[in-house]
Amino acid sequence: MTTSIKQLPDIEQVLSGNGACGGCPATMALRIVGKALGSNAIMLLTPSCSVASMGMTPKLGYNWPAINICFATAGSSGSGIAHALEIMQEKGRLQGEPPTVFCWVGDGGTYDIGFQALSAAAERNDNMIFFCYNNEAYSNTGVQRSGATPRGSFTTTTPAGKRQPKKNMALLMLEHNIPYVATATVAYPGDLYDKVVKAKSIPGLKYIEILAPCYLGWQFDMPETVQMSRMAVRSGAWLLWEADNGKISFNNPSSLIISGKKDAAPVDEYLMKQGRFKRLLKGPDADQRIAEIQGDIDREIAFMRERAKITF
Repeated sequence: MTTSIKQLPDIEQVLSGNGACGGCPATMALRIVGKALGSNAIMLLTPSCSVASMGMTPKLGYNWPAINICFATAGSSGSGIAHALEIMQEKGRLQGEPPTVFCWVGDGGTYDIGFQALSAAAERNDNMIFFCYNNEAYSNTGVQRSGATPRGSFTTTTPAGKRQPKKNMALLMLEHNIPYVATATVAYPGDLYDKVVKAKSIPGLKYIEILAPCYLGWQFDMPETVQMSRMAVRSGAWLLWEADNGKISFNNPSSLIISGKKDAAPVDEYLMKQGRFKRLLKGPDADQRIAEIQGDIDREIAFMRERAKITF
């Protein structure tokens, strides 16, 4: 049974006065993560919106020890801190439950610039949680394309719309044979909370990817962040799932789509709510390009349905 939003703890690890944009999904998600992790954690951040909004030194918008690290180094930095804590425990210099080490990284620092270090940390199965908050572009630096940017999307480096489909990063992490992989989004806070609580209890490297619709990069009205998250899931553009030791299970409402009990909503309504697809929707080949995006979604649903049948 998914935790109700009314049942979430009152603890707040994201402090008032945070400098994030109104309706920022990364900050919304981090509040939920904080409720699941509690105060005994160490946070690592690569250059991102969450660094830009955390406050000016010596002030800090998060109620954890937070370390700003280089763009490419989240995996290796998290590994180093996790191993240091293990050594401190062995030598008796750290008493009680060790802090949870977690990386809070955007899609650019996960899919692209930081993938090598993350892959190596996953291969070693180092003890940390790696969060990717995925706003499908390099939003903090002016909205350039990333490996997470979907086909057809406008960015400053794809002014005519990106021609390539996005990666399935969560699936890539699953193939590293780590103990836990999950996807989430802010429209389903109880689902995210439960997945973080579970990840915290599992030794080794855990990967959780959170879809984070950015009103600035996606070009929708600021109050519609949660609605955009919900539309992404209902259209099948974002599937909610988790994998325990390689075994995939789907979470509602994605489980209804995967099982065939409910059809995914057509993607065109989801696209039309976002200005980043405006050029695609106005062009003479609009129907063809929308069909390409729908095809990407349909293939992903079909593939993940079959992939879930594989167990180890």
